[in-house]
Amino acid sequence: MSVTSSSPSSPSPSSSSSSAASADATPPERSARIPKVPFWAQILLGLVLGVVLGWAARNWDVAWLGTTLTKIGEIFVQLLKLAVAPLVFFAITISITNLRNVHNAARLATRTLLWFMATSLIAVAIGLAIGLATNPGSGTGLSAADAAKPDTQGSWLDFLTGIIPTDVITPFTELKVLQIVFMAVVVGIAALKLGEKAEPILSLGESVLALLQKALWWIIRLAPIGTIGLIGTAIKDYGWDLIGSYATFTADIYVGCALVLFGVYPLLLATVAKVNPLQFFRGAWPAIQLAFVSRSSVGTMPLTQKVTERLGVPKEYASFAVPFGSTTKMDGCASIYPAIAAIFVGEFFHVDMGIKEYLLIVFVSVIGSAATAGLTGATVMLTLTLSTLGLPLEGVGLLLAIDPILDMMRTATNVAGQAVIPVLVSAKEKILDREAFAAARSFSVEEADSGAEARVPGQREPATVN
Repeated sequence: MSVTSSSPSSPSPSSSSSSAASADATPPERSARIPKVPFWAQILLGLVLGVVLGWAARNWDVAWLGTTLTKIGEIFVQLLKLAVAPLVFFAITISITNLRNVHNAARLATRTLLWFMATSLIAVAIGLAIGLATNPGSGTGLSAADAAKPDTQGSWLDFLTGIIPTDVITPFTELKVLQIVFMAVVVGIAALKLGEKAEPILSLGESVLALLQKALWWIIRLAPIGTIGLIGTAIKDYGWDLIGSYATFTADIYVGCALVLFGVYPLLLATVAKVNPLQFFRGAWPAIQLAFVSRSSVGTMPLTQKVTERLGVPKEYASFAVPFGSTTKMDGCASIYPAIAAIFVGEFFHVDMGIKEYLLIVFVSVIGSAATAGLTGATVMLTLTLSTLGLPLEGVGLLLAIDPILDMMRTATNVAGQAVIPVLVSAKEKILDREAFAAARSFSVEEADSGAEARVPGQREPATVN
């Protein structure tokens, strides 16, 4: 039985014939394209190649290979650092001004900071418990000759007075992130007070931030190559013997970070936010894996904000919480690591510590975490902890050699926490888009760069913050 229709939308014979001709003119489909390698697989391949090439450069004394690996790693880190200063300034400035669109901004900001402190307290407690249980500074086979004071040190006076810059240029040229954060906060608050008069500057700032993030996406795409250089250099310079000397200490850091990453965070997500922790990791995994490789919370910040928004956190709130978290929320670098490292140094130099010292470690970790400033490494935070406890700063020299290997896991933990807290606060404030959370998935860097992953099928627009 044939069915005809006289509706205006029905195609005419001429249009049908032209459509048929057009269809006939369409070239045949090409054979299936070679599927793109997922970003996580690229990173994994980079890790494997880095280990193999680093081992070859060390064991066969291939000088040109070792130099090449070092330069590749240095260039990748330098590219990340190049974007840090302007990215931090504009991201925080714009994030503060975005709070004008949030009616309960003060409460959101307060709850965010309180959760930052609460999770830091849990992390440092885990670090202390692991350190006291394993005695990481005993039986290392290292001697006092291996110890040396670091070139960069931290103290409470430097930390407090160093926040305020002496001029507006030096913080950017010398990459003093805390001073950049201070200026960004001042400019952001001033813009809020000015209102409409500041709109031209804010529009310019938003454009500059978009340009910086686009450039950073290009750098992020180089992460697999950077991985080869960074991992290869670590193996070439230190080999497996060094890891053996720090076996207990290394295991303590990785176990402590794993407990926070895969224990504390999922527990909070399940009990406080009442969401599926596995779904969180599914959505946040691109940022966590990039953090593991790049060792930079600030360098990962655009991707962290992207995954946080995809997990249902309103954009207006995520644009505030993530930039601040990238410079101050450091459960790996500022809580677990200094706690275990302080115990390591105390045991190595035979310095007895008691309840007072352990409470000081907790205080430094919770209050002074901004000293890490989201950059690779946590030397300043460690020297701040050791100087507060009166422990020899030469102990830092013992840990610098193994630091790149430790910093990967520390930074991955940092970035996971920077995404967890906005989810927790959004859930408690009832502004979390749970449908978006349930639909979040991992995505490629290419999708993130192009914006193709901004909405997935069936996902509604982010919840409005009221």
